[in-house]
Amino acid sequence: MAGTIPPAQPPPGPRLGPPPGTRPWHWRSNPLRRPTDRLQARLGLGLLLAVLAVAPVAGAVVADLAHRHYADAARHQTLTRHETSATLTEDVPRHPEPGSDEAKLARYPAEVRFTTPDGRTATTRAEVPPGLSAGTPVRIWVTADGEASEPPLTREEVRSRSMGCALLAAVGIALTGAAAHAVTRHAVRRRNLAAWERAWAETAPRWTTPG
Repeated sequence: MAGTIPPAQPPPGPRLGPPPGTRPWHWRSNPLRRPTDRLQARLGLGLLLAVLAVAPVAGAVVADLAHRHYADAARHQTLTRHETSATLTEDVPRHPEPGSDEAKLARYPAEVRFTTPDGRTATTRAEVPPGLSAGTPVRIWVTADGEASEPPLTREEVRSRSMGCALLAAVGIALTGAAAHAVTRHAVRRRNLAAWERAWAETAPRWTTPG
């Protein structure tokens, strides 16, 4: 019947999937899309998923190995090094900015004299604060051979070095994935160019008009 108003229709349901035009062009249904384009997109996605899966595992494994290594090193250093009193045998140069934060952290090599556990007097060169005069007592760490050394690694240093190794491992995995993607992309691009040249060699003669 003319002029009859049609009954109301329910609103359309929610659209499944992303809106048109939001997907990368490699994944769209496009007559210009080549098989190599889809291959490149799949390889890129596969490499991304592989990096996301492998990087945390590699970081955890490297962190555990590094922690064991540095913990063993710290225990060995604790057994083979000891702190002792020593006396400077020469003046230590002054820092250019005395009293500054940099001066408080600066250390200069200087000759010191100390007594070994067996009662002998020995000399060695150790890192000491700046501005000290000869004869000033200082505390140094020495090895069983009487050589100056750094203090044994602390728990915080062991932990920070382990985490640093884990971070380097994760970054290395990510860089490896990026390099693999770049190589793959270059290979696909060269293949596309070669296919284009072959297609053009077949098509160009039909477009050429006699002179």
